[in-house]
Amino acid sequence: MDSDRISGRALGLFDEGFHCSQAVFCAVAEALSLQAGEVSAVASSLSPFGGGMGSSGNICGNLSGALAVLGVLMGKREPKLQDDKNIWRASNRMVREFEEITKEYHGMNCRDIARIDWRNREDVRAFRANPEGRRRECCRVMDKTVRALVEILRELQAVHSVR
Repeated sequence: MDSDRISGRALGLFDEGFHCSQAVFCAVAEALSLQAGEVSAVASSLSPFGGGMGSSGNICGNLSGALAVLGVLMGKREPKLQDDKNIWRASNRMVREFEEITKEYHGMNCRDIARIDWRNREDVRAFRANPEGRRRECCRVMDKTVRALVEILRELQAVHSVR
């Protein structure tokens, strides 16, 4: 998996209008050749994660999208099935990596990174219109998140068979 290409694709999807959670998930899912129907269904289910969980400014959607990838690959699909034994280690590592990525922002929340009120339409318009403003910070976090996730997936593939 080519981190540069996948990160570029995520940033492109973000520029085209996806929320960060959707952009991260879709770019990595495409690189993994997941089924289009499944990718589309998960992408739409990630819509409410925009703006830090329902526009609340809470947990950044980049992390949500990354964890969704791990869930699709290793999560159980029926109640009686078992999760892949590596999902908890991989997802915990992703969270720790994200904590490190966002350390300079003093938190993992969207409000810490984007520093806007997602419920204020003028703030949102300004955020989308100015790629050199706070949006640039979101893109930096997205790039680093995708790269961390790709590295985790590489290591999993080297040791284990993931879906």
